Amino acid sequence: MILAAIAFVAEFIDSSLGMGYGTTLTPILLMLGYEPLVVVPAVLCSELATGLLAAALHHRAGNVRFVGRELGVAGMLCGLSVVGAVAAVSVAVSIPGVWLKVWIAAVVICMGVLTLFRRREYRFSWGRLAAFGALAAFNKGLSGGGYGPLVTGGQLMAGNGVRSSIGVTSLAEGVTCAVGLGAFLLAGGRLDLRLAVPLFIGALLSVPLAVFIVRRVHEVAERRLVGLAMLALGILMVARL
Repeated sequence: MILAAIAFVAEFIDSSLGMGYGTTLTPILLMLGYEPLVVVPAVLCSELATGLLAAALHHRAGNVRFVGRELGVAGMLCGLSVVGAVAAVSVAVSIPGVWLKVWIAAVVICMGVLTLFRRREYRFSWGRLAAFGALAAFNKGLSGGGYGPLVTGGQLMAGNGVRSSIGVTSLAEGVTCAVGLGAFLLAGGRLDLRLAVPLFIGALLSVPLAVFIVRRVHEVAERRLVGLAMLALGILMVARL
């Protein structure tokens, strides 16, 4: 029951702001005494299901439409997620993980500040989107975290709307988790259902409420909430180092 409640809160934040599920849930589970090799696949499994469900409900509610440009954005980010995992493995041995985490945290904090205090709308740019998407995918493949803040914030910096960015991030992260979980299982890992099932149930129950909130909150207020969330998560990343 406690695990389901923790997952409910973490996923509500993630589905309503486009970030925060793995970044907040993973350290909590580790502090509760679970081993990393048990936590990672359980989190990936629950986030796979909730990401895809959140994307479908965001689409149905009109927060995002997976046609035209939005579909192209989602396709690009999903593709980069797969490529990023492969690229990360090839260089993981040469880059100290702590410095990469410091860099990612600094980028997330800067993006939070820019999102909070920007005075103009950005024109949409495929180049900026590809840059942030590649950075997020690489970081996810190397360190397992920091994907949501970079992908959501990167879309805002590339000129995408806040609601559309949240919906697209849900889809891209669901696909990313599917790839990660599949790779983990193929490598001989196992999924502990005693942890995965309560996380799955708690996270899944929060998605409809989060989608409803996104639909009702004014876009300017939601952009500020996203900016504050990026700042908080960036500071949390630094603190965890």
